[in-house]
Amino acid sequence: MEFVGIEKQLFEELMRKFEYFEHRVMEICNRENDRTLHKWMDNQDVCRYLNISPRTLQTLRDNGTLPFSQINHKIFYKPEDVQGIVKKVEDKRKEALYRGRNI
Repeated sequence: MEFVGIEKQLFEELMRKFEYFEHRVMEICNRENDRTLHKWMDNQDVCRYLNISPRTLQTLRDNGTLPFSQINHKIFYKPEDVQGIVKKVEDKRKEALYRGRNI
């Protein structure tokens, strides 16, 4: 193994730059975590909020009624998109009840 000697002043400057770099990385990570992902809803949240089954939720995704984002295998919905389809879901529920079905 080979050793390299450097002056104390250079070492301290490198340490300051590394600490600044570490600080910036932490800021960026915290900003990304705070962005809004924790405000997004997952499948279970949406089913509970709309009082629908997972299959009905899948249909809403498949036919483009409810926009979504997928990260790996997990699906997320913006709360404002979910709130925007409440009336549509209620109308479909009324229509299904009229036909003798349940959603």
